[in-house]
Amino acid sequence: MTLAGHLSELRSRLIRSILAVSAGGVVGWITYDRVFTALQRPFLQVRAHRPPSSLVELNFTGITDPFSLKIKISMFIGLLLASPVWIYQVWAFITPGLHRNERRYAVGFLAAALPLFLGGAYLAWAVMPKAVSFLLEFTPSGASNILDLQTYLNFVLRFILAFGTAFLIPVIMVGVNMAGLVSARQLGAAWRITVFGIFLFAAMMTPTPDAWTMLLMGSAIVLLYLAALGVCFLNDRRRARRAAAAPSAAWSDDEASPLPQPDPDPDE
Repeated sequence: MTLAGHLSELRSRLIRSILAVSAGGVVGWITYDRVFTALQRPFLQVRAHRPPSSLVELNFTGITDPFSLKIKISMFIGLLLASPVWIYQVWAFITPGLHRNERRYAVGFLAAALPLFLGGAYLAWAVMPKAVSFLLEFTPSGASNILDLQTYLNFVLRFILAFGTAFLIPVIMVGVNMAGLVSARQLGAAWRITVFGIFLFAAMMTPTPDAWTMLLMGSAIVLLYLAALGVCFLNDRRRARRAAAAPSAAWSDDEASPLPQPDPDPDE
């Protein structure tokens, strides 16, 4: 495929993803009130245990903030609801040269990527109350902590989205290996750097400074990375056995493959 062809395909993939996210955003607009209440719940749970003299509130700071916040949350819901579509579009773009018998991997990719993405988002949501509680505990008794609602929800949404995306990395590893773009040996050669990078990412994204939260999230991603590496090694072994069984496996690297002989002309 030419460069123009790749750009044209990228444009079509982006348009399909945007349309899917927009359709999900309409659903998010309708369900905004319930989702907004759920996003506030970690903060409200912490505030309920604060002394009455310590004011902890969420606050709008601008006249347009309620409207822009509703749009932002609606599009975030659309991003989650449309995740099967845009995850598949990513897969379809990075593996454009698959044969017909290899396209069945797309079903497995989507079946693995969607629950992993949602699982990472759920894991981030599960530790969110503890993170909010820890951070608000630094507010001195009798002092006020009036938070900008946009800032608080940006923190929550980015945290959820970051871990949902991080859980997709192992699936992308298997996908590019299935497509023959990289071998398992190449993926495993830098495992030390990869594991260090995973825990560094977990340390930066975890809002609490305690080591247990970082270890929980980092260990989950490392286990997924090791599982993906094992799948890649099994796939490389299967591919090597298939190549060894092919007739061309007996040919030397310096030997040309035999050309088919033409049928004899009966008139000669």
